[in-house]
Formats: sequence, structure tokens, C-alpha cells
Amino acid sequence: MVVLGLTGSIGMGKSTAARAFVRLGAKLWDADATVHRLLGPGGAAVGPVLAAFPGARLERPGGLAVDRKALGLAVFTDKAALRRLEAIVHPLVRREQRRFLNRARRSRTNLVVLDIPLLFEARGGMRVDAAVVVSAPARIQRGRVLKRSGMTATKLEGILRHQLGDTEKRRRADFVVPTGLGKRDSLCAVRAIVSRVARPHAQRSED
Repeated sequence: MVVLGLTGSIGMGKSTAARAFVRLGAKLWDADATVHRLLGPGGAAVGPVLAAFPGARLERPGGLAVDRKALGLAVFTDKAALRRLEAIVHPLVRREQRRFLNRARRSRTNLVVLDIPLLFEARGGMRVDAAVVVSAPARIQRGRVLKRSGMTATKLEGILRHQLGDTEKRRRADFVVPTGLGKRDSLCAVRAIVSRVARPHAQRSED
């Protein structure tokens, strides 16, 4: 089984690339979606997060949850608070990732893609066979992000400060998917990656 790590800064088109991998037969694990579940009603992170950040308490019809907006405000400019949050959430996310990979191995999946926004920042690249970075010119990235509801230039700058720069991400990548030239070019890049990583896997299976 080949494990690819998919990453890219905010607004680079990672979701589009992820869907392309799925259409080509890969099994996808989404770190952000996992975090949302962990912080949602019944999630394993709800109790410990609210113990550390009681101001993020949120009552929902399905039960107690974490108010992600309030939590974000609590850690946005407080590095110590962010480290406390990461110490709670990251081990739970890694546990869910291991479960996903174990299920994929049992089902004899050939290719899995781990969609991890902070793949390099969290040193997650060491857990994958190859890293795929989604990239677009800065002006396109900025234009995409500022169209999002509630996004401001100040908020964008704060987010980018917590992320490794695009140039450094591309330097560390095994593969780069450009998303500034249109979906056709992006899909071709994804297809080429799948073709390349599938060949050595197929050869190993035949040996």
C-alpha cells in the first residue's frame, strides 16, 4: 500500500486535488474532517478540550461540543494556549489516522491519501511514502481566500504565519500539483502522480 501525504497552504486548491485522487481510486483520510468530528457532539476531544478551554463550551441538539470559533479566538494569538490545544488534539487525530490506515491495509487498498494541512509543520511527512504539495501563485491564493465568508486580510496573514511558506513546501515535496492554471492541468498532474506511484507498487505485488 502506497501512502501519500497531501498538503498545501490555505486557498491553494487542496480539496480539488483530493477529489481528483479519489476519482482515480485512492482512499482519502481528511485531517480537518477528523478534527471536526473529535470536537463535535460525542467527540473524544470534547471533554479534555473543554476542561482546558471552558469558554469554548457549546450546547448542541446532539450533545455537548466545542465551539470552534471561540476556541480559535482563544489560541489565535496565544502560543502557549495553542500548544496546550495541540497536545490534546494531535494524539487523538493520530489515533484516528492509524485506525484508517489499518482498515485500508486489511481491505488491501493500493493507494491512500492523507489530507493533512500541516503535514510538514507537524512532521507528518515522516509517516508517508511521498509528499504531494498543492500550489498556486500568491495572488491567486489571496484572491481565493478573501472571497470566503468572514475572511479578512488580517486573518489571512495570521493563518499564513502559522503555516510553512509555499516555496519551502514545494522544496520539500516529492510531487507538486499546480492549481493556478485550471482544473484540467491539476487533474493531469494528479493522474501522473497516481500512475508513477502505482507502477512500483504493481511491480512489488508481482514479485
